[in-house]
Amino acid sequence: MKKIQTIIRKEWAEVFKNRLVLFTVAFLPLILTALPLITLALTNSFSGEMESVSTGSMDFFGEMCQGLSEADCTNVYMLNIYTLMFMILPVAIPVTIAAYSIVGEKTARSLEPLLATPITTVELLVGKMVAACIPAVAVTWLAFLIYAVGAWFMVNDVVFAQAMKPMWLLAIFLVSPLLTLLAVSVAVMVSSRVTDPRVAEQLSALVIMPLILLVVGQSVGLILINEQIIVLIGVIVAVADGVLVYLSVKLFQREAILTRWK
Repeated sequence: MKKIQTIIRKEWAEVFKNRLVLFTVAFLPLILTALPLITLALTNSFSGEMESVSTGSMDFFGEMCQGLSEADCTNVYMLNIYTLMFMILPVAIPVTIAAYSIVGEKTARSLEPLLATPITTVELLVGKMVAACIPAVAVTWLAFLIYAVGAWFMVNDVVFAQAMKPMWLLAIFLVSPLLTLLAVSVAVMVSSRVTDPRVAEQLSALVIMPLILLVVGQSVGLILINEQIIVLIGVIVAVADGVLVYLSVKLFQREAILTRWK
């Protein structure tokens, strides 16, 4: 455990010297927190011109807007989309950290001394994964709480209750950390096989694509996220996490990495 803690402290001390990492950790949460609140403010300024939801709109929104005015329905719909976008945060943020953690160290010539120590591969990778996961999850939760408090002041109780349904809290506080581990596992595997931090970042970022497709699908009405979908995503990601963490350890060949990158 002490070795893992040492790796975590080392990772944070080195990685956060990188301005790109700091920019990623700070910029995305600020944007995703401010954007929905600004949108809510603009939407509410036109709320007086909106009437009840039309029958055609009900076909698009399904059961989500039953009994709501058009203004309330619009607010719920937008808040649901933005909450779904918060699930992108814990995937986007750690990719930069995890991708840099191995290939970046090799580039900086700091990986060889680390691999020469008696630390095991499992301890090394667990330390690096945890070091990448904790900032991403913490920033995501903090940004979401700020967003929720802001929304609470800007919408009525009915809209807020719909926007903060248990399925969304499950998505943010349980499924999101699982997605973080998924992204980090992929980034570590890619980072251990390539020789350029930028290539590792770009390849690892492909993990975000399924979440973007979910946001787009929700936005255009192709799919409306419900409790069953959230639970299904959580189960699939949890299983994938176990497989990818196992593969990360198996594919990380210390001797081959050192000889191939010399």
